[in-house]
Amino acid sequence: MSAAVTTLAAPQPAPAAGRPPLLRRLARAGAAALSGVLLFASFPPRPLWWLALPAFALLGWALYGRRLRSAFGLGYLTGLGFLLPLLTWTGEEVGAVPWVALAALEAVFVALACMGIAAVTRLPAWPVWGAAAWIVGEAARARVPFGGFPWGKIAFGQADGVFLPLAAVGGTPLLSFAVALCGFGLYESVRRVLKYRRTGELPRSPAAAALLSVLVPVTAALAALPLVDDSAEDGTATVAAIQGNVPRLGLDFNSQRRAVLDNHAGRTEQLAEDVKAGKVAKPDFVLWPENSSDLDPYRNGDARLVIDQAVKAIGVPTVVGAVVTPETGKLRNTLIEWDPARGPVDTYDKRHVQPFGEYIPMRSVVRVFNSNVDRVSRDFGPGHKVGVFDLAGTKVGLVTCFEAAFDDAARDTVTHGAQLISVPSNNATFGRSEMTYQQLAMSRVRAVEHGRSVVVPVTSGVSAVIMPDGKIVQRTKMFTPDALVAKVPLRSSLTPATRLGVWPESVLVALGAAGLGWAAARAVRARRQQREQGVAADAG
Repeated sequence: MSAAVTTLAAPQPAPAAGRPPLLRRLARAGAAALSGVLLFASFPPRPLWWLALPAFALLGWALYGRRLRSAFGLGYLTGLGFLLPLLTWTGEEVGAVPWVALAALEAVFVALACMGIAAVTRLPAWPVWGAAAWIVGEAARARVPFGGFPWGKIAFGQADGVFLPLAAVGGTPLLSFAVALCGFGLYESVRRVLKYRRTGELPRSPAAAALLSVLVPVTAALAALPLVDDSAEDGTATVAAIQGNVPRLGLDFNSQRRAVLDNHAGRTEQLAEDVKAGKVAKPDFVLWPENSSDLDPYRNGDARLVIDQAVKAIGVPTVVGAVVTPETGKLRNTLIEWDPARGPVDTYDKRHVQPFGEYIPMRSVVRVFNSNVDRVSRDFGPGHKVGVFDLAGTKVGLVTCFEAAFDDAARDTVTHGAQLISVPSNNATFGRSEMTYQQLAMSRVRAVEHGRSVVVPVTSGVSAVIMPDGKIVQRTKMFTPDALVAKVPLRSSLTPATRLGVWPESVLVALGAAGLGWAAARAVRARRQQREQGVAADAG
């Protein structure tokens, strides 16, 4: 392992005269940790997306020319500075151990990506290779372990940023790449200017590469603006999103399942009364959140009756989030299309079920560290078909809660004909944390990525209606019963990002791998030349 690290490590610059090595190491460690904190601060609910740029610039300074073992440690500090505060909501009801464990594990991916960044910093135009290495880390984190955890992709902090139109070109990988490239380019530009002031030397090619690393992402984002289109290609639909609220915060809300169901049914019936009174327009269809009925309406007659009465009152197709409990096998987190005349007519089972939330991997091992795993007494199983419901003539794509973080979940619905996307969610477990805002930002990015309106009905967080340009036109307050009614544009054209699918990410990952291979080859040649020079010196 030590030999491999030495082989791939970039050449170490000579120590600066008069600067204590310990002080220099502490400064780099502090910069690495601060870069992570700035990345966290760039995420919602703060509209400080631009902080990601100095974050990557600082990270570039901390990693430039570092050996791989040092880069891993610095990268781990960045990962902790970023993910520990970002993911505090994961410990809202289960304590600090799961939260810290998750952040510590995910920070390893950041550390490994930073090793790659350090390795390529001596290559020509290194910001390009470094940004691609970051995407390699994001791609890996989105897939392993246990199906991946894409939460915290840099793209998800850019819903208010100038780079957002790039989501329509190459999805979240290209958006993250552009931000990292611009940040690294800023550092390299400053480094070149400072070197020029010291030495009077400013090589044209490296200086041009540094400047282009900043200008190209910004110019590309401006050029992509025409792709951000909210025109109604297929007309419009009037949609209602119901937020019924929960009777009590935290995991215990599951013990009050009937109360949660009654809240959503009651708010729907109130909407029906408002429609009759002419206070609001009659919706074409209604969307309830995930887990709006934790009572299985297929097995519980009372739950079925409550839902049926509410749907008949509003008189339009309604999507109900339910927990389906078959006699044998795993539970299903299911969305049910409920017709006012025919009852339940179609279903979608959540495909990306959440590890340690909806199912417990390695239950006996995890129980040693946290007994809360037994609150999930029966695991949920994943569905396998793409969810697109035909609701009164509108094709609605279904992306349930945690699935919004996965690139394939929203894209699959659009390629299967969705004209609008719904992201029903349940975040009552996470209280008043930032989780609901982070998830809402994902839906805004998905809206631009695929050129679709996105409706987010939530049990108790922030429900919202989002236009295809990522703008929120209606939203609720947290833990407040409400009903959003809005006319939204329907669209059927496909953005380049939707058409290209996984290809932009694949190209960027290949670019990162190529950069690492080039850096390794250069290091091997340098070591070979050193050995040959040593042999020649001994012979002389």
